[in-house]
Amino acid sequence: MKKTYILDTNILLQAPHAITSFEDNDIVLPISVLEELDKHKNAEGEKGANARSVIRALDKYRLFGKLTEGIKLESGGTLRLQLNCSHVELPDTWDEEKSDNRILKICKHLNENGENAIIVTNDIILRIKADSIGLKAEEFTTDRSPEIEKQYKGRIKVWVSDKILNQFKKKKEINPKDTYLVDEDSEEFKKIIPDFVQNQFVILTSDSNPKKTMLGKYNGEAIVPLVYSNCTPFGVKPRNVGQVFMQEALMDNEIPLVIIKGAAGTAKTFYSLAVGLSKVMDSSPKEYRKILISRPNAEFDDDIGFLPGDEQSKISPLLRPIRDNLEILVDGNEEKRYEDEVILRDKIDELFDREIITAQALNFIRGRSLVKTWLIIDEAQNLTPKQAKGIITRAGKDTKVILLGDPAQIDNPLLDERTNGLSFASEKMKGSKLCYQITMKDDECERSLLAMDAAKRM
Repeated sequence: MKKTYILDTNILLQAPHAITSFEDNDIVLPISVLEELDKHKNAEGEKGANARSVIRALDKYRLFGKLTEGIKLESGGTLRLQLNCSHVELPDTWDEEKSDNRILKICKHLNENGENAIIVTNDIILRIKADSIGLKAEEFTTDRSPEIEKQYKGRIKVWVSDKILNQFKKKKEINPKDTYLVDEDSEEFKKIIPDFVQNQFVILTSDSNPKKTMLGKYNGEAIVPLVYSNCTPFGVKPRNVGQVFMQEALMDNEIPLVIIKGAAGTAKTFYSLAVGLSKVMDSSPKEYRKILISRPNAEFDDDIGFLPGDEQSKISPLLRPIRDNLEILVDGNEEKRYEDEVILRDKIDELFDREIITAQALNFIRGRSLVKTWLIIDEAQNLTPKQAKGIITRAGKDTKVILLGDPAQIDNPLLDERTNGLSFASEKMKGSKLCYQITMKDDECERSLLAMDAAKRM
């Protein structure tokens, strides 16, 4: 049955292409949505750009007929502009001038006239209000990643015979068909051949001695040993399996994109800085020119503001977690590290003064072509999909891009665990020969016993 989708403003501000994403169904844009787009068209950054993109598209559609009467789309559906339905009644206490309620009136009117009308919005309150008066409302799912527990983790644990496992070090590879998973849903013991993903990390476990394991990775043809598991970049040693995989991903210069997801305290930022410092300072010649760091934040992503000071002084408060990690890296003596805070601070300041490490607002990174740079995007779960694409596609020759974050900790009010740029990039780059991914587990938290316990419980 053909449907009529009524699009809310937040859908178009997130995905300006949404008008063409509903196949041969009909699209309705309330006049209130046009008014809100007009309010956002001069906004800085992505929101304003998306508003202007939709407005330009509507101007082109206008050439094919009157929008209030509906025009034919290439998909087979129609697009029409719906004026206010002021005659439609809503509960007495609801403000009729509010944009959400004007959308509800239109939906109710269309349904009363025989259309199967559905509101498409990311606004939970609007969906709840629609449901309360018997109207249908849905989320926009076209650009959504799977639920967080179903997202790609970058690692897989498989079983293998003890004989093949013993031969692994000598032969340097294992045929994927010689490994198996166990069907836990079957009452009988049933083997399943794993479906490996390019650059996926593998935990090989002996089926006769579960405590006997080896680590490897899938190169597209076979499972091969890790190359960098015994390295100590900037004096740092991996403390768990996840960190071994993380180190492998970061150390490999042939793979220019690394996506690391995981809870706070799993050393995502710490390890990325450690390997970056090793690549910039300890290698001769330098493997990378410098470390460039940015963190998405609503305060400066689109406009660094009018407060006194230059860009660096404005974004410096957002780099405090970076400096916390550098305190540990620049002084490996845990017992005496904080005896002289001035010396410790000077060591860190020197890294920035010599531009070994630089920081930049995200909005300016997206406009550059970065060459031979170790680029760390911290808190990448607060990127939009468009921002994530913009950053990755700006990577120049010999640049490595590292996206770090926790999809369960979203600060951007327009994003969630399925629509953020980190999850989007993870799912889109899954299987790429140019990308490593690893999701750290809660029990791989190394910050403190309290941090580990909280990550598990909370």
